Amino acid sequence: MNAKTILVTGAGGSVGGALALRLAALCPQQLLLLDNSEQGLYRIDSEISKVLPPTSYSAVIGDICDEKLLRSIFRQFGPPYIFHAAAFKHVPLMERNPLAALQNNAVGTYKFARFAREWGAQAFVLVSTDKAVEPISVMGASKRIAEIALSTLDGPGTRMTSVRLGNILGSYGSVVPLFAEQIRRGGPVTVTHPEVSRYFFSISQAVELIIAAAEAESGGILVPQVHEPVKILELARQMISDADSQSGIEIVFTGLRAGDKLSERFLSGTETVIACADPRFLRVVREHPSSQCFDRMMEILCEALERNDIPATLDAVQPIVPEYRPSASLAPACPNASV
Repeated sequence: MNAKTILVTGAGGSVGGALALRLAALCPQQLLLLDNSEQGLYRIDSEISKVLPPTSYSAVIGDICDEKLLRSIFRQFGPPYIFHAAAFKHVPLMERNPLAALQNNAVGTYKFARFAREWGAQAFVLVSTDKAVEPISVMGASKRIAEIALSTLDGPGTRMTSVRLGNILGSYGSVVPLFAEQIRRGGPVTVTHPEVSRYFFSISQAVELIIAAAEAESGGILVPQVHEPVKILELARQMISDADSQSGIEIVFTGLRAGDKLSERFLSGTETVIACADPRFLRVVREHPSSQCFDRMMEILCEALERNDIPATLDAVQPIVPEYRPSASLAPACPNASV
């Protein structure tokens, strides 16, 4: 990849920014940084300027849903390598904003990946999530649709790869900085449920896996060989214990939020895996709709989104992601879902 043009979306975020910095160290011919957050993009632009000369990178403020912008980027640069880290990720917030989640994460990724294929990109890597597995959150469902979009577009010419990751330690919105701030204030530390657990990756581990996914022998959905999940209650207790002078801090259980699961998995009950050449991954084996069928389902979803019709939009998600079970807060708006 060192002699190629590379595009990173979501470059102003914690994972996208760390990914951009790691790629900059490879001295690419051109590094393109795309994000819709001025503050986030300014931060990573300042860091990249210490590594690459001004002629070797471009920071672009914009949205992956802006088709004119994407066309301009592909026409000018034709990036052969694309790392798609841009997404709305916060589960409870997206439960309150389902149209935005589906427009950005699902439709945006679908159209973006189609652009990449039309313009002859070599590799397109989607940063996906374990929340896409049998989702009960609209964020998880939106990322599952994005995975299906890549799977229907994967083939000769453009390798489309989704890599599922868990929670990222230290990322924006991560529980670790939240706990640290609560401990600093003297508590209480808030945990949703005593049995809740999550898979965690450091930012450096996540970046390593994302780059490795771009170099995999073929596209599809990759899942990392994972360790045991972490009990959030034990994490909270450990962080309180590590803060020596804060021994009296209380832990309060607040209840699972809309779209939350007690635990996440990297595979659904209908998925199997095969070995990869890269021992860090397993490749998911499952059936997907034909590209023609998927395109038609996406047309219906797009039409509902254009009308800002939440019930119709959620109803359009069901045939694309049959395993989607909307959370209690969204179920009344999704008439054809069997909860």
